[in-house]
Amino acid sequence: MLSQTGRTFEERWEKGQMRQTTAKILNQEDVTKREWQNLFWDVHGVTCWDERGWQKVLSALEEMIRAFVLATQRRVMMNEDDSTLLKAYIAEWTRFFTQTDYLPKPFRKSSTGEGKGSATTPGNDDGALVLKLMLDMWNEGIFANIKDRLQVSAMKIVLSERRGEAFDTQLVIGVRESYVNLCSAEDDKLKIYKENFEKAYLEATEEFYQARTAEYLAQNGVINYMTYALEKLKEEDQRALRYLETSKKSDSAQKLHECCVSILIGHYKDQILAECPHMIATNENDKLFLMYNLMNEVPDGIGPMMANVEAHIFQDGLADMQSCADTITTDPEKYVEKLLELFARYSKIVKDAFRDDSRFLTSRDKAYKAVVNDVSVFKLELGVKPKGAAAKTHPESKCPELLANYCDLLLRKTSTSKRLTSDEVEGKLKDVLLVLKYVQNKDVFMRYHKAHLSRRLVLGTSADSEKEENLVEWFREVGMPAEYVNKLARMFQDIKVSEDLNQEFQESLRRQGNSVADTVSIKILNAGAWSRSAERVPVSLPLELEDFVPEIEDFYRGMHSGRKLQWHHHMSNGVVTFCNKAGKFDLEITTYQMAILFSWNQRPDEKLSLEDLRLSTQLPDGELRRTLGSLIAFPRMKHQVLLCRPEVKSPREFDDKSVFFINQDFVVVRNGKVQKRAKVNLIGRLQLSTETSRKEDNEAIVALRVLRVQEAVVKIMKMRKRISNAALQTELVEMLKNMFLPQKKMIKEQIEWLIEHKYMKRDDNDINSFIYLA
Repeated sequence: MLSQTGRTFEERWEKGQMRQTTAKILNQEDVTKREWQNLFWDVHGVTCWDERGWQKVLSALEEMIRAFVLATQRRVMMNEDDSTLLKAYIAEWTRFFTQTDYLPKPFRKSSTGEGKGSATTPGNDDGALVLKLMLDMWNEGIFANIKDRLQVSAMKIVLSERRGEAFDTQLVIGVRESYVNLCSAEDDKLKIYKENFEKAYLEATEEFYQARTAEYLAQNGVINYMTYALEKLKEEDQRALRYLETSKKSDSAQKLHECCVSILIGHYKDQILAECPHMIATNENDKLFLMYNLMNEVPDGIGPMMANVEAHIFQDGLADMQSCADTITTDPEKYVEKLLELFARYSKIVKDAFRDDSRFLTSRDKAYKAVVNDVSVFKLELGVKPKGAAAKTHPESKCPELLANYCDLLLRKTSTSKRLTSDEVEGKLKDVLLVLKYVQNKDVFMRYHKAHLSRRLVLGTSADSEKEENLVEWFREVGMPAEYVNKLARMFQDIKVSEDLNQEFQESLRRQGNSVADTVSIKILNAGAWSRSAERVPVSLPLELEDFVPEIEDFYRGMHSGRKLQWHHHMSNGVVTFCNKAGKFDLEITTYQMAILFSWNQRPDEKLSLEDLRLSTQLPDGELRRTLGSLIAFPRMKHQVLLCRPEVKSPREFDDKSVFFINQDFVVVRNGKVQKRAKVNLIGRLQLSTETSRKEDNEAIVALRVLRVQEAVVKIMKMRKRISNAALQTELVEMLKNMFLPQKKMIKEQIEWLIEHKYMKRDDNDINSFIYLA
């Protein structure tokens, strides 16, 4: 047995079956199971017992493979036609490559510890040496000689496919596979493929489209060219999956895609983008979507489109607002509806043309925010706060005020709220929140909304108290400052507490036998939550009201010791009955209106001068004129309660010659019929307003902004300890953006104020850096 195993290479290779079996495998002839097993045994025997056996095996294999490759080369090179050459090569390569999977297997030397011949063998996988030998032989003998012809022929087939002519896919695929599988290098298996087939494919693609794109664009125009370019991109992507290597180690498909993008789109980007503004203006969303798909492939292709969208939204939106400025500046409902219409219009463009791409949504938001906060249509001039505030503030959009007015229309008992269902009111309130998201200075909205809410709660004119409280919670959800929301919630709580106090006060009056207990209603409100003006306007109350003041104060002091009551008569109102020959009319009026009308209580037919009324009511001149104006020219009344001679167009025209008297012919006409009994509301929008309240409100907004800026700067400095001026301003704007956008001048002034008061200081070595002082 040992003698059989130890036979020499010559005996096994030349005289035995080793050579014949190897030749059969190489030529794809049938090999029996016994022959296959004997080949393994022979290789084992040679390499284990003959020190030079393995080298002899490799030499013999190399000679046999070289002879096989040379024979194959002659057969392949006999074909002069490109097509037949391709077919012959692919057939021979497929046959040879199949054998590269079988032939190396028997030639793997056994791993027996210290086997003979191992010193002559580089590496452990001897089969890999055989595989490398086979591939190198094919590469040197055939591929190196005809690879150029193979590439040219394969590219001609791809060209035929691009032209729509007949083609054979498998020929190109076969060539590609030979390129991919030929490389025997361990570090880069795709080296031959990349340096030859991939390179030729990309060059052929570039040459093909460079010769056609410019001509197609000139003949067919930009719109048709965009369709053409997108179709060709898709075609080339699909073609790449067939003809190029798509393994994880290959990026051929990506390179082809980038090549096609550069040729088809990049070279003509400016010409394509030139059509974008017109498409946006004419709502050609399908064409915009096509352009979007193309420009999304090109570096910095989307940027110009975003700029065009942003410019269109701002210019178109502003033009639309200006065209109907006369209507929307006086009607909050139409104003909000116009803003919502614009938002829906531009959102549709972004959705249909750009599929709600986040980049275009950002452009929409940025431009829409500019429209909402624009001051060219209407603006709000905030007052000047002399101490610590900016010397002069920039005009701001009136949008926050109009939004607050619209909320008031929806929540107050008005014709608007009455014609809407509860769900419709809720939907419109949420629309307001949508617009409010884009309002830059939300603190203005907060102040006006709070003023309207105060009016509704004091007068009891809320259409739906549940909606009122829901809106406050929605403010919290959309990121309104917690301090503001909490104050609104406290206002509702105060009203509920006041209701209980009022019931107890009325009960105490009944116990005293006072017959007017049910006609008196008091509201005791917390100054911290309501924060109305501290201004005390002097007024001479009617005796009927004057008697109740000490009773209410004694009652409240009896329940709460140490608390101070302040009377704000401009927030009070009542109902008086006016009697004449036409009938009886209940007039809902403010305390100031009541003081004026009661001047005639004991002298109904007399005519009183402006000075008489000033002495009778003790009202300041401005309040007296405004209140008289509301009684003489109430806009919703055909017949006025009070008349003036001579007639004037404005309360400012009242002078010493003006005389006022009760209109004894006052009647209420409804549906063309004179009413003998009616109730008339003369309060209008006067309630909660004094002559200086609007100015004070605006000044209070500025004053609060000053405090907010100071507070935010200190908070940032306390956290950072040291910070540059630019970084401080960036963080400050980010911190305050949910309330207002601070002006640079205000920021600078408040930083100087904080430095002056030793909260912070400038760095001695860097004037643009600040240091916190604990």
